[in-house]
Amino acid sequence: MRISAYIKRTVIIIASFILLLSCSAGDRLPGYVYYRLKADPTTLDPALVVDVTGGAIAAKLFNGLVRLGDDLGVVPDIASEWSVSPDGLTYRFKLRQGVRFSNGREVKATDFKYSFERVLSPATKSPRTWIFDYVLGAEEFMKGEAGEVKGIRAPDDYTVEIILKEPFSPFLGLLTMTNAYVVPEEKVLELGPDFSSNPAGTGPYVLKSWLPGREVVLEAKKDYSEGPAGVTGIIYRVMPEELTAVAEFELGNLDAIAIPASAYARYRNSSKWREYITSAEGLNTYYLGLNCSRPPFNSPELRRAMSLAIDRKKILATLYEGRGRLARGPVPDILRRWQAPESYAFDPEKAKAIIKEEGAFGRKVEFFITADPEVVDTAEVIQAYLKDAGLDVKIRQLEWSAFKQAVNGGEADMFWLSWWADYPDPENFLFPLFHSSNRGPGGNRVLYANPEVDTLIEAGQRATTEAMRDDYYRRAESIIVRDAPWVFFWHGTDFTLKQPWVRKFRMYPVYSMDKGLEVELENPL
Repeated sequence: MRISAYIKRTVIIIASFILLLSCSAGDRLPGYVYYRLKADPTTLDPALVVDVTGGAIAAKLFNGLVRLGDDLGVVPDIASEWSVSPDGLTYRFKLRQGVRFSNGREVKATDFKYSFERVLSPATKSPRTWIFDYVLGAEEFMKGEAGEVKGIRAPDDYTVEIILKEPFSPFLGLLTMTNAYVVPEEKVLELGPDFSSNPAGTGPYVLKSWLPGREVVLEAKKDYSEGPAGVTGIIYRVMPEELTAVAEFELGNLDAIAIPASAYARYRNSSKWREYITSAEGLNTYYLGLNCSRPPFNSPELRRAMSLAIDRKKILATLYEGRGRLARGPVPDILRRWQAPESYAFDPEKAKAIIKEEGAFGRKVEFFITADPEVVDTAEVIQAYLKDAGLDVKIRQLEWSAFKQAVNGGEADMFWLSWWADYPDPENFLFPLFHSSNRGPGGNRVLYANPEVDTLIEAGQRATTEAMRDDYYRRAESIIVRDAPWVFFWHGTDFTLKQPWVRKFRMYPVYSMDKGLEVELENPL
């Protein structure tokens, strides 16, 4: 496989760019850890957050009833314990006493009722009302037919009850999301829209300042209920350009950076830096989507031929430099609790034979991608494999918004995308992506429809035991792999590079898991 010219150029440009920068590590505030943001967060209001940047910062400012543990299971946060009724409908949480907002007021059960109803209120315009879709009375409240949500109750100061209208097995996982964090009503009412840039929560940090386009500064609380953080604070510097971030890191002005694809090989092979690389297996799946709604890929046989025609293992090992694990289906390997479906082996001759049998040999198909250099390289390799198998693939590059609109509208014959978990449950890689009710913008962008898969996914959502749920999801995934609406490529692994003076640095598979408590610093250069 070829190595793209842009990677070679990057190494030369980085070295030159470092010499041009005048910043020095002497400008650092003592005790603060410095990270990089590609862009400003859109908002820090939990009800409105949808981006990873905003969610990662909000996780340090707020807490919820529950959060994710190291094994991706649900563990206590402000709730010290909980129980679920045998019918799977009633969730009862007991709150820890003495947890306080940054304004000093203690958190009570009514704060959670307010926060959850605020997400559902049409006046808030939250894009994540679906988190509470299964709560009894949520629909009536959103329609203005009720003044409160019947299924969200605060029977006493330290008890929260949530009643569902029907069982929904992933519900606890949904409550770990950013949008389910608790906020103080009085601060929201006082600040109005400004709460999004002046948040007040229960987390281990408070927002000290936010200079759009420059930096976001968090200061650690000394009286955080779980003990203080290991640093004085966190400074996020906004740096859109990868070259700038790499150069600033090497000057000592950043303490850790996500390694850009273009710099991965250089750091991995560096005797100076390779020991400071940290990795985390991501909750994602990269895939080649095939439009199932029209010829030629309305044929399952032809779709299976696509998986046979492409040597995914070789692309992962060479072009992608081993930065992931080969996918055997849509569910990430670290979430799957059952035996993986049988994978498609690379068999170009069989693929060519199927394409001829299906009457598609020499057929022109349009392949939609974004203009990201790594995506372009990957698409060109896929194009070459499919050409050998007998398809005439035309690549169309679009900027992100146009690409998303085209793919959501079913314009592409095939396209390259990835899906990243909203919450760590296999259901999040099945229902949004393959249930027929979500065709189009809902997530099912390949316009796949199989009534048997719909039924199995719905049964898994309603299951009251983990064993039952996993069996339904296993069967659904097996059928999806057989129907081949995607070519399943890999689950990407994330890599971060830290400075030698950074201690106890960790990466997490889900951004909301990082509360910023563990990391410590020796004296930076």
